[in-house]
Amino acid sequence: MGQGGEPRRVHAYDGELGAAVTRAQDGDEAAFAVAYRIVQPGLLGYLRGIVGDDAEDVASDAWLEIARDLGRFKGDGAGFRGWTATIARHRALDHLRRQKVRPRSTATEQDVLDLPSAHSTHDQALEAISTEQALQLVRGLPREQAEAVLLRVVVGLDGPAAARVLGKRPGAVRTAAYRGLKRLAQQLGAEGVTDDGPRTLGEST
Repeated sequence: MGQGGEPRRVHAYDGELGAAVTRAQDGDEAAFAVAYRIVQPGLLGYLRGIVGDDAEDVASDAWLEIARDLGRFKGDGAGFRGWTATIARHRALDHLRRQKVRPRSTATEQDVLDLPSAHSTHDQALEAISTEQALQLVRGLPREQAEAVLLRVVVGLDGPAAARVLGKRPGAVRTAAYRGLKRLAQQLGAEGVTDDGPRTLGEST
């Protein structure tokens, strides 16, 4: 796992991403394509967790806005991921308002608090989030938990960056991600993930 407990694969490209964004801002179309290839998988996973099958359309709308406003972006590779996630989230929420879709809420707070917190199960949940099955499970979480998990694990944002995207305090996002991951760990465990007994999970920062 990389800094802040995020998958290494997400952060490994931040240097390359930052350099590509800088070149793209100078008009290098090939560099914009590089930035797109790095960011799009996580962004699409995030959107699938919010709008389901409409994720591709919402992502297209988001990238039109990203391309249009690229010159106004200031920051590094990690900052670019946060900026693009913010734009994608706005487009997704607009889409949901148009569709009059309300997110499902299938877990009560007490359900989540009562879940086992085996470390191996939690790690398995983290690694499985990018799969279609896990994204379906994420969609069943309460909205704030689903978004926190998607931003932290799929997009790869750190706690403060995810909090900025959601307009919440970092502590609130950390708690939502922690509860959401515990819920997913239980659900994935029901599919055959081994639970080797309760342990202290530690903060999901």
